Amino acid sequence: MKEVLKKYAKRYFIDAMGAMALGLFASLLIGTIFNALGMIPGLSILSTIGKGAQSVAGPAMAVAIAVSLKASPLVVYTCAAVGYLANSNGGAGGPLAVLVIAIIAAEVGMLVSKKTKIDILVTPFVTLLVGGLLSVWCAPYIGKAVGIISDIIAFAMTQQPFVMGILVSVVVGIALTLPISSAAICAALGLSALSPAALADPTLATGLAMAGGAAVAGCCAQMVGFAVMSFKENKWSGLVSQGIGTSMLQMPNIIHNPRIWLPTILTSAITGPLATCVFEMQMYGEAINSGMGTCGLLGPIGIILGWFGGSYPTTVGVMDWIGLALICFILPSVLSLLFSELLYKIKWIKPGDLTLPE
Repeated sequence: MKEVLKKYAKRYFIDAMGAMALGLFASLLIGTIFNALGMIPGLSILSTIGKGAQSVAGPAMAVAIAVSLKASPLVVYTCAAVGYLANSNGGAGGPLAVLVIAIIAAEVGMLVSKKTKIDILVTPFVTLLVGGLLSVWCAPYIGKAVGIISDIIAFAMTQQPFVMGILVSVVVGIALTLPISSAAICAALGLSALSPAALADPTLATGLAMAGGAAVAGCCAQMVGFAVMSFKENKWSGLVSQGIGTSMLQMPNIIHNPRIWLPTILTSAITGPLATCVFEMQMYGEAINSGMGTCGLLGPIGIILGWFGGSYPTTVGVMDWIGLALICFILPSVLSLLFSELLYKIKWIKPGDLTLPE
């Protein structure tokens, strides 16, 4: 029973969720970058391309999920329509609706795939019927549930920015290092002032934007922290692979010695409230950026794109840039290294504990 649960947990919460984040990256996030480039005089055509990419986020997520589940081609192609319906009907919870509904539609579609002589009709019919009905009947409720959670996060963040700064930074940072998708979680919860929940109710925008800033802080603390504190073992290749790749590479070492996780977690508990209370770092880019950290530098890029995307409510000053550098790069490097050295001295961490597997 335990092995079965592990199998399906990996299938749905690791493989499918990770694929969903890639689908978001290949549509919404890359479209946002094209939109930003389109603001350069003479490059307005890139904005047209970017908006087109953003508009197919639902289909891109659903197709990526179906591929991760190793669905047959007809199921994969039909999931494009399922993703559009789930995302459009899911409102504030569009990405989460796509994750749930695309998984169910793909799994049911695979039950009938290649089982009849008229597979070309039966498979897409069943896949779309299941996905379509769930999109109409269930997606709006998923959206409402996510909206309630987003409301709670937004309200709590504005009332208790210090405590919530710690909580969001630590939790999202841990999710980034675990074999699940922090980017997908941030997208599903709408941790940005541009999320559907914030756009529908502007009173939520500040709280969700602050939560997005705290999430960026936590993710950067994990990635930069592990990259710097393991430099002795992993040298430049480890610095790059963890610093702009993923801190998930350390999971085998964390399982072997969980104490190596303490420096980056403690760092995120410091940088999170600094982001919310001192530097007021807020996410006005796409919510998926909030969970990317320094992966491809997309966390800081999301903050910067939000500054110059036309919706950031205040003028960007020197302190904004200083705060970005401190929260995303400098403090994670210094604090994680300091904490790790302390743990080396008390022998909670030993040489070799942070060496990446070959």
